[in-house]
Parts: sequence; structure tokens; C-alpha cells
Amino acid sequence: MNVQFVLLPGDGIGPEIVSQARRVLEAVADKFSHSFHFQEHLIGGCAIDATGDPLPEATLDACKKSDAVLLGAVGGPKWDDPSAKTRPEAGLLRIRKELQLFANLRPITPFPELLDASPLKPEILRGTDILFFRELTGGIYFGPSSCEDLPGGGQRAQSTMVYETYEVERIFRLAAEAARNRRGKLTMVDKANVLEASRLWRRVCGQLVQQEYSDLEYEVVLVDAMAMHLISRPASFDVVVTSNMFGDILTDEASMLPGSLGMLPSASLGESGPGLYEPIHGSAPDIAGKGIANPLATILASAMMLRHSCQMPDEADCIEQAVKRTLAAGARTADIAKPNEQAYGTVEITDSVLTAL
Repeated sequence: MNVQFVLLPGDGIGPEIVSQARRVLEAVADKFSHSFHFQEHLIGGCAIDATGDPLPEATLDACKKSDAVLLGAVGGPKWDDPSAKTRPEAGLLRIRKELQLFANLRPITPFPELLDASPLKPEILRGTDILFFRELTGGIYFGPSSCEDLPGGGQRAQSTMVYETYEVERIFRLAAEAARNRRGKLTMVDKANVLEASRLWRRVCGQLVQQEYSDLEYEVVLVDAMAMHLISRPASFDVVVTSNMFGDILTDEASMLPGSLGMLPSASLGESGPGLYEPIHGSAPDIAGKGIANPLATILASAMMLRHSCQMPDEADCIEQAVKRTLAAGARTADIAKPNEQAYGTVEITDSVLTAL
């Protein structure tokens, strides 16, 4: 196959981890006789510095013309001024909106070799295999917001959670279809005892279950209870679907199940067009340039990219098995290494993945 990829290294450790994922993709192309073509473009803080825009039009145009997009990370202290006209994260939100990427998939599957890297007991973690579906282009992140000065001093700020029926239906259907192909259990997370927007979610999802997905084991869990259950009984969940903000928070919490943010990939998909793939961790400016960042989440994101955007399941499996074999052989970056255990660098652990590949 002849495939066009856009790489968006971004800020902080982004360039380091994306470059290693590219090495793995190039090796896969050679192994399976594909032609992978790569273009690199700016996003985030580096794009602000170069163009004044966190998502330049050249970047957006290239992404729209590609088969898939692999992103590193955006942001850092340099661009944290709250009074700035724009911030790196604005580029990330805009690209999701422009590419109509309404579904964020985050698999939470601890590697058996890394059970001791998690703060949870191994007996709690065993059997955990969760697939989160986070709605990505609606909710409080995209609703009306404002900040106004008040007479006599002080300010009033508001951010509004807004959802329409179709936004809930399309993400729920994707999650339900995934549950049918897994263990047949679907959990919807909301805050319907307080929020009107969550009550819409509960009504719409309940109707879809009755009309189209009665074959599934379906449950509804309040978000605060879900935060507890993820720690106390993570293996009891299969597919989880929820709104934008709740999904953001819960999946970051769930990242501690495998032991490190550096192990978790994600895929952002729409009804058509290119998908966006990225690790769920941030730009980690404190370790940028030191050569110690964990690239495995980005490498695993590239596997998701091959599976979902390129219809290459064998190639994706090959990458994932190579990562598993690397971990089984004892290779660890600093974030997942035990005390006094040898820690591999960014390039070194990628070399191990390539050897396993």
C-alpha cells in the first residue's frame, strides 16, 4: 500500500517520541512491502513561535489530505501565560474540530510484565482490559464560555456543557458496536443527578439500548462512583462511554493502572477522513531533550493508526507484539523501571522494539 502520513511532533518530548515511532513505521513498511510517506508540520507552541498560530493553515491542509496523523504533544511553561492571545492547546482542540474527530478511543490494558509498575496491587489489576470511548468535540470544552469584570472588583467566569442528541447517539453507537465485538458489556458514565446535559445522555443512551442494543449488558455509573471503581475493581469493566470532560479525567486516572502515562496510546476518529493518533501524556518539558522519554505509547499509537486508518491489522499486531516482547525481555524506561533497575533511553528502547519486530 501507498500511505501518506502527517507527523506533528509538537512541543517538549514530542519530537523525540514521534521520531522513534517513525523508525518503527519505516521498519513495518519494509517488512510488509508498503510505501509509507511522511510529512512533518507544526502544531502547538512551536507553531505559535514560528507563525503566531497554534494550528497553521499549512498544517491543517496537510492533515486533511493525509491518510492519518500522528501527534506528539503540545504545550509547556513557555506558553502558559493566562493572558496570552492564544495557547498551544487551542491548536489541539481546533484540529479535532476541523477533522470532525468526535470519538476518542483509549485502551487501558496493563501489560502482565508491568503489573509491579502500577501503584495498585497485581491481584486488583489482573484481567483488566478496558476500552474508553470519550466524546471529543462537544461538551464543556466547546460550549459557550466567558469571563467578565464585576463592579467593585473580581470577575465572573463560566464554561457551559452543551450536547445535542446526535452527538450522544454517534459516540454511543461506536461504543456499543465495539462492546458487541468484545465481551458484550457497556458502561455509560454521567452525572445525571446534577447536570441537565447528563440527563440527556442518560435518556438518549437508554433509548438506544432498548431499541438497538438490548443484547448488551448495559449499566450506568455516576462519574464520582466510576472514579472509585476504576481503582477498586477495574477488571469488571469492558467498554466505557462518556462525555468529553469526564472521559478526559477518567482516562488520565486509568493511566495509572498500567503504571505510566508513557504506556497509553489513543485514537481520535470521525465518520470519514484521517484519524489523529497520539500518546495520552503531555509534553513533559522537564525531561525534554534528555533522551529518556518513554516512546512506547507513541509507538503503540502508530499501531492503532495502522489498524484503524490503514486497515492493516497484521502490521498493527506486529508492532504490539514487538512491544510486548521488549517488555518481556526486561527493557524499561525510567518511568516504568524499578528502583535501582537499569533504565533504557528513548532511542535504546526503540532499538529493542525494532529487534523484536
